[in-house]
Formats: sequence, C-alpha cells, structure tokens
Amino acid sequence: MDVIELDAASNNGVDEIRDIRDKVKYAPTEVRYKVYIIDEVHMLTIGAFNALLKTLEEPPAHVIFILATTEPHKLPVTIISRCQRYDFRRVSLEAQFNRLQLICSEEGIQADEQALKHIARLSDGGMRDALSLLDQIIAYTGMTFVYADVIAITGSIAIEQFHEMAEALQRNHLGLVLDQIELLMQEGKSVEKCIESFIHYFRDILMVRMLPDASLALQGGVDEGLRKLAALYKQDQLFMAVELLNHFSGEMKYSAHPGTLLEIAMMQLCAKLNTSIETEELPSAVVGRLERLENRIVELESKLALVSQQDGASSNAKPASATSKTVVGSRGGAQASAMNEKRNKSVLEPFVRSEDDSDLKQLLPKWHQVLAKVKERKITIHAWLVDGELVSAMDGALLVAFKNSIHRETTEKPDNRQLIEQVIQEVYGRGLSLRTVMIKEWTEAVASKSTKQSGGRGPSDSSASKGAELLMLEPEEVVEGNANEQWIDEAIALFGEELVVIKED
Repeated sequence: MDVIELDAASNNGVDEIRDIRDKVKYAPTEVRYKVYIIDEVHMLTIGAFNALLKTLEEPPAHVIFILATTEPHKLPVTIISRCQRYDFRRVSLEAQFNRLQLICSEEGIQADEQALKHIARLSDGGMRDALSLLDQIIAYTGMTFVYADVIAITGSIAIEQFHEMAEALQRNHLGLVLDQIELLMQEGKSVEKCIESFIHYFRDILMVRMLPDASLALQGGVDEGLRKLAALYKQDQLFMAVELLNHFSGEMKYSAHPGTLLEIAMMQLCAKLNTSIETEELPSAVVGRLERLENRIVELESKLALVSQQDGASSNAKPASATSKTVVGSRGGAQASAMNEKRNKSVLEPFVRSEDDSDLKQLLPKWHQVLAKVKERKITIHAWLVDGELVSAMDGALLVAFKNSIHRETTEKPDNRQLIEQVIQEVYGRGLSLRTVMIKEWTEAVASKSTKQSGGRGPSDSSASKGAELLMLEPEEVVEGNANEQWIDEAIALFGEELVVIKED
C-alpha cells in the first residue's frame, strides 16, 4: 500500500497531480517510506508539472518520488534540477541469452540456441521485452519451440534470407532478390520492418569487414554467412548500401506504396553495386597492359631523342662555307642520317610525290577554317596546331609539318588528334586522317626529290664538276620567286582563295 504507481500517459492532468500532492502528507503504513512511481513522466502537461513542482522542491521526509521516462530531454529544466538522475543501461545480448537459457531450464522449456538469440536480439536490450516475447511464443507453441517458430510469431525475417538476398545483390541476380521480396510480402511481413532489418544486416557485414573480431558490437554474433559476405563486399559498397536503404526508409513514411519503394530500392542497390564492381575491376584487368605500353612509349621517346641528338651533331659537323655543299661529318653522324632517312623514307615519299597535286591546292585555301574551328572547340589545341603547316595531301590523309617537336607531340595525342580530324571532316566534307612530320625532315625529303630529278651529282663526281657545283648559286630572281610564292600560299591559307588577288609588278 505504500508503493503507488501512476501512469502519466493516461493520467497526465492537473487533478491527478493535485491528488498526489494532498496524500503525500500521510505517513506510510507498513514501511519506512511512501514511494510514488510516475511512469512516462514526460507525458505530463505543463500545468501538471507546475502543480508537482512545489512538492518535489520540499517533499516530506517519508516520501520518495521516482520519475521514470525514456525521453528525459522532454522534461522541464525546473523538474530536472530538483531530481537525481539515474540512467539505466541496455542489457547486453549475452546477458539476455544467459538469462533466457536459465529460465527455460528451470521451467522445463525446450528451445534451441538460435531461437533464444533471436529473441534477445529482437528485445533490443530490454530484458522485460525479451521475457514478454518468450511468454508469447510459449503460449503459441507450448513448451517446445525452434527458430522457425520465433520467426513466424514475431514476423521477422530469417537470417538465411538475408544471406541469400545480399549475395544475390552482389552477383547481380536481381530476379532472385525480387522473388524473395514478393515472398516476404505474401507472408505479410512489414515493408518498413524489412528495410530496417536490411539496414541492420548490412551494418553487421560492415562491422565484420572492418572489425573481424567484432562479436560484441554485433546484434546476432558472427557467423560464417557474415564472414563470407564481408569478404564478398567492399567497404565503400557497404557504406553506399546503408546510405541508400536509409534514404528509402525515410521516403516510405510518406509513400502510399511502400512495397514498390522497397523493390525500387533493391533495383537501384543492385545496379550501383555492379556498376562499382565494373569500374573497379576494369583498371586491374588492363593495368599491366597500360604499364607495358607506357614503358614502350618512354623507350621509343628516348630512342627518338637520341637519334635527334645524332642528327644535330651531324648538322653541326657541316662546314660553314656558303659555297660548299659537300657534307663532312663524323661516322656516327652519317649513320644517324642514314637511319633517319630510312625511317622517314617510306612515310614521306608518297607525300613528297603528291606535293604539287591539285588535291593539295584545293585543300590549302580552307586550312585557315580548320584552324579557326579548332580554336572554337579548344584553344589549347589550336595553340599547338598553329605551329604546323599543311604541306601535302594524299589518299585521304593530310601532312602537317611542325617546327617544334613539343607542338607535334601534343597534337599527336589521341584526344587532340580525334578533335582535329573531326574538324577536318566538317570543313572539307570528307574523312581525312592527320599525319605529322618535322619541318626539317620534310625539307630534306623535298630536297632529296629535287636532287634525284636533276640527275643528282653525288660525291663520286670529278673535282672539276664539284668545283663547278660549288660556284653555281641559285639566281636571286628564283629565290625571290619562291619567297613570293610562300607569302602567297600563306595569304591564301589565312584569307581564302576568293579574297586574295595577285598583282604582277
């Protein structure tokens, strides 16, 4: 009689509190203290709290008030400041399981270990809830029950179904996942409970993935199924799965069709998981080949640089006399020149033969349009390409000669070449591939052609013919004419053939 319990959820008015205030002055009848337990005290109204405030501030010596709540943050500060606070902790899963086993053994109840662990997990740390679930299951099944009975009575999902669905999601078996969801809906499972259980399940996989010895942090302990899935999933995939399911869990509260949202969540999760797998596996499959290609490119660039240095040494070894055309160089320079000539001969010869073709004369006036369009698309590529000069065309290919090797190398990059060839096709109305060469190599190839056409006086000529050749200089008019023709070509390239008028002096 000296312990009075009041449920504030249903007795939250001022009148109930006034009744307590009037009775606290009476002494207990049997024990030393009179105890008032107000459960769910946060449900009291503001007026009821104000009516209780004076009694809490100056209670009689024989009275103890116990205010129980699961939401202490909802209590007024004036109430909290006049009370001592004691926080009750959740009962651990292991302690709950041991207590349930003790009760079952003393009461003669036959229950398997997995069933008792599932009851403890569903109670979420509350021993009273665990005992209530145990009473419900005994009332339904009798003194003997198994894990399947617990699943059927509580409406939860078996851990095996989670294992199967999580593995199917990772292996892109979407049909199997949707079939399992349809089966759960036919069994009357709650959609909200399903997606909440999925979030907890992926959380357990993440715990095993990051903390292999995380049995205390897991709700149901670590089993082989969790370890297998932890090895199958990657860490970022698990973070993404929890985040995605949590998003859809919030959306279900405002949806008229939560089952459809659950199916969409599984579809989206399956798609994202397998997309991330493809993007992660692709580099590992080709990384070896890319490394070999990069090493090969570096090796070829080093060889090309060495050959260029040898060509430069050969050029520097030429005599400075303007009246001599005899090449005097070291043996290494001669070999380098021979290698360079052999390397470029097969590539440049067809273009050299097509130097004066009408095809080039038709293409050259519109070359400035190509440069302008490339500048519109990407100005950095235009900065490299403008260093080049269109010198020849043949068999669906344009040959551009560059003065600077860096400009040529940048233009040759696949992305840059692709953009330039697209612009060329737009301007000329047909597909033309881009070929590049250094201006020095092109000049030498053209000079070699001219030498062959003129009969080519070589080193085997007599000294008299050598002397005659040394004294023969090109007439000034020819040089001036070549220069004029060069300026005319550049003017046509810049302004177009229609706007250039050539006047004779």
